[in-house]
Amino acid sequence: MPQAPAGITGARDGGNGGLAEPLLANGGGVHPAVPVAATAVNGSGLAGKKKESAEDRYWEDVDQPEALVAPAADVESGAGGRRPLLFRNKRVKRHILYPYRFLIFARLIAIILFFIWRMENNISDVKWLWALSVAGDVWFGFSWLLNQLPRFSPMKSIPNLAALSHQYDLPDGSSSLPGIDVFVTTANPVDEPILYTMNSILSILAADYPVEKCSCYLSDDAGALIHYEALVETAKFAALWVPFCRKHSVEPRAPESYFELKSVPYNGGAHEDFIHDHRFVRREYDEFKMRIDMLFDTVRQRSDAYNAVKSEGRTKATWMADGTQWPGTWLDAAEKHTKAHHAPIVQIVLQQPSHTPQLGPSTSVTNPLDLSATDVRLPMLVYLSREKHPSYDHQKKAGAMNVQLRVSALLSNAPFIINFDCDHYINNSKALRAAMCFLLDPREGENTAFVQFPQRFDNVDPTDRYCNHNRVFFDGTMLSLNGLQGPSYLGTGCMFRRAALYGVEPPRRRAGEITVSADTFGNSSASFLRSIPIAKKQDRPIVVQQLDESITAELMNVMSCAYEVGTSWGRGVGWIYNIATEDVATGFRVHRQGWLSRHCTIEPAAFRGTAPINLTERLLQIMRWSGGSLEMFFSHNNPLLAGGRLHPLQRVAYLNMTIYPVTSIFIVVYGLCPVMWLFPEEFYIQRPFTRYVVYLILVILMIHMIGAFEIRWAGITWTDWWRNEQFFMIGATSAYPTAVLYMVIKLLTGKGIQFRITSKQTAAGGDDDKFADLYVFRWVPLLIPTTVVFAMNVGAIGVALGKVIVFNGVWRSVQVRHAVLGLIFNVWIMALLYPFALAVLGRRGKKPTILVVVMPIAIVTVALAYVALHSLLNGIIPF
Repeated sequence: MPQAPAGITGARDGGNGGLAEPLLANGGGVHPAVPVAATAVNGSGLAGKKKESAEDRYWEDVDQPEALVAPAADVESGAGGRRPLLFRNKRVKRHILYPYRFLIFARLIAIILFFIWRMENNISDVKWLWALSVAGDVWFGFSWLLNQLPRFSPMKSIPNLAALSHQYDLPDGSSSLPGIDVFVTTANPVDEPILYTMNSILSILAADYPVEKCSCYLSDDAGALIHYEALVETAKFAALWVPFCRKHSVEPRAPESYFELKSVPYNGGAHEDFIHDHRFVRREYDEFKMRIDMLFDTVRQRSDAYNAVKSEGRTKATWMADGTQWPGTWLDAAEKHTKAHHAPIVQIVLQQPSHTPQLGPSTSVTNPLDLSATDVRLPMLVYLSREKHPSYDHQKKAGAMNVQLRVSALLSNAPFIINFDCDHYINNSKALRAAMCFLLDPREGENTAFVQFPQRFDNVDPTDRYCNHNRVFFDGTMLSLNGLQGPSYLGTGCMFRRAALYGVEPPRRRAGEITVSADTFGNSSASFLRSIPIAKKQDRPIVVQQLDESITAELMNVMSCAYEVGTSWGRGVGWIYNIATEDVATGFRVHRQGWLSRHCTIEPAAFRGTAPINLTERLLQIMRWSGGSLEMFFSHNNPLLAGGRLHPLQRVAYLNMTIYPVTSIFIVVYGLCPVMWLFPEEFYIQRPFTRYVVYLILVILMIHMIGAFEIRWAGITWTDWWRNEQFFMIGATSAYPTAVLYMVIKLLTGKGIQFRITSKQTAAGGDDDKFADLYVFRWVPLLIPTTVVFAMNVGAIGVALGKVIVFNGVWRSVQVRHAVLGLIFNVWIMALLYPFALAVLGRRGKKPTILVVVMPIAIVTVALAYVALHSLLNGIIPF
């Protein structure tokens, strides 16, 4: 196997690790003073063995050869001869898969029989309510079927980093891996804390990928000088942080997360230097954070000083450190210097490095770290902020990423792109290599448009109260789609083929070369248009264009507001516009062209990020997602309108993704049914009532039986499953119906959903509680339906108890039985809304046992109120 030159750390940064081998092999032991963190790594240690045995219990390898004979002239890769497979597929073992499929089929039969029974027994005390409930049951069955059908053939794909290294890492320490452009987007230095963004950048710069093949682009949609100067500070600190990571094989490579570890794992080969280096870098990082925190004051004080000397009139400009005015947004808004109106900006903060390793200095008075055997090169780093003008619709995040796509094409033009939200960082330094295993594989690599990693979060409370981890979706639904055309695009943490983003068809569907026209890609000079067909060539070296006068002018052109007018950008090219969930819509457009995608899970997790852990922010987030799903259905991206290149079950999956919020209408109706307890006379939605409830219990129970199998092959827990059920109920009584209402308004008025950045700022907890944000609760209108449903069910139980007291000895046994069956429904609803009740309690909900006291008191209070009202109004008003 090819090896890096002896003595150089970071030339390839341990690229031989793979999922067939440990991802992080312990190269130098552990310093006695530094405890080992109990980190589970595939194939390494007891935890890894346990995980592997659990995986082997439910998954088996799909028969496949070790290598394939590639065409003599491979247009996409330029490689011929015998090429090793870079990933292996696994399928669920038959003893799990067949019973799982049988249960799905059995539940489908049970639902059909239930519908037939209801139609034959159309006996109800309220006919319109019976009709509505039947319509709801039909929709529930249809929605469940859409959700379940694509899960018939789950597939797990395991990258082989050892094979990738053997194929692409050369004996001289260089690499023939293709280039990657990394996109990071941010829009607000307050709601999206700068330190999160800079940690994301640092983790990217320190990733285990050929340095000269990786370029990082930060898109600042705020046009804020704070972001630019923070990036300059980050580049300075990266000169220390990145070599430290390479020398000591540090994981994770975002310093904030690394230094938060209670015990520091050591995987490097110089443990005798580690303690000294760790302490020094930690001190430097603390100073770096202080400089970042002071930037707001620094820029303000500098600008005030310059304005006192140079300002003309009342204009208060924002000044850069070199004494020039900032062309973007000023601290004190002025014409052409606001967030919505400013000139385009592009600055190369770090130039592209050389193609040969550059060793650092030895230990000295000015350099405490010995980097004489470590490659100290850094990837190219670029700051950009597109032009803004009030007369143009800037298309939010999708518009910003399309500008990144064009700017990067003019500078580095890497054939692959990976994008991150500013609060996500690379947690596993080999993640970029893992994605390449799928995109360069000799089987369908050239027809694979993107590789989606599941999202993982750091700041979620241990109980995951509001289902932030969303494991049922990321580890269940996405694995299922992996057995079809592939998972949907979910935004952050996705490696894309640049040609696919340009709207180009996959090679198996493409006849001839890529057609480039100004009508499609914009009225650009020859530089950008020439870069488009070149983008598909994977084996070319990455040569960054020099910022001469012509390239600078072209950059300003492609970043201008008017550039996309009359072109295919936002529809057939780049990220999709006019839909709140531009990621899902973009992935759909790629799939409908016939491209494939892959789901990739590695350990440790490839990327990690920050999630909104208070209920209000979480619901506002999913309201935008669900609203975007409905927008997608009522657009030309409707899955029903896709052509024949979309796999039938992939179409079903996308259809489910676009209409699931509609389910909330019937859930709210069912949730309000307990109001019937307030009426003096008994009436039933369906008779015979006992059989009706038994049927409902059976079909609901079968969902959880199916879930038991999904829990096994998806590798999730019952807690994950239950949290998913709970939060779906909370969302279905709040965010989803609000999204449906917004969609109706948009169809009637043409006004869409207002995009709102999810705040990542944390609450200031007086007791330094890491999860203080969990207990922050802010009332918003979308919480009204959930509150009403919860109150109705609490009241229903209280009224039922009151009726038992009032009518003791009067009710017949059948009435008692019906009451008990009805109360089962009420209790079930309350159990599903339990996290909502805790949220309402705010900080008092820190101890969940408080509900054990509060709820009985509330129920008894309602019961006593009913008894009192009955005694007062009996004979006057039926009660």
